Amino acid sequence: MELNTKARYAVMAMADLAKHSEEGGAVPLSAIAERQNLSLAYLEQIFLLLRRAGLVVSARGRSGGYLLARPAHDVAIAEIMKATSEETRMTRCLDGDPGCLGDHRCLTHGLWHALGGHITAFLSNVTLQEVLDGIPATKLAAAPGPMPQPEPLSQPEAKVAAAR
Repeated sequence: MELNTKARYAVMAMADLAKHSEEGGAVPLSAIAERQNLSLAYLEQIFLLLRRAGLVVSARGRSGGYLLARPAHDVAIAEIMKATSEETRMTRCLDGDPGCLGDHRCLTHGLWHALGGHITAFLSNVTLQEVLDGIPATKLAAAPGPMPQPEPLSQPEAKVAAAR
């Protein structure tokens, strides 16, 4: 899965907004664009979507900009992505389609569908504040252990394998 830039930039900008709005007052988009090296015009489009979703509020005037509509610990990353219409779908078929390969599902459809569900659950359980503070270890996937090594072949099995 590859996220589009709109979703990634939205999360980056919201994290920046959360961090810098703690310093007091609204944060201008131009400051976020400069700090995150993002296009101001693109950020304006993104913040229109975030505002419509009720995630940010705008403040007008000389010291205007944007503020979070709710505390950072109450904003899930999945909400930000949903506001930008970014899905975590891992398969090429859409809900309601008969399948990935025309009229049937591909052999790995269940695997990718399940992975998409795990990604959605993870993003739903991580808040903007946790992005700033560091995601707790309890929410991170356990690192896989070393791959099990195959047991050595017995002498007769080794001879059969060598003959192949």
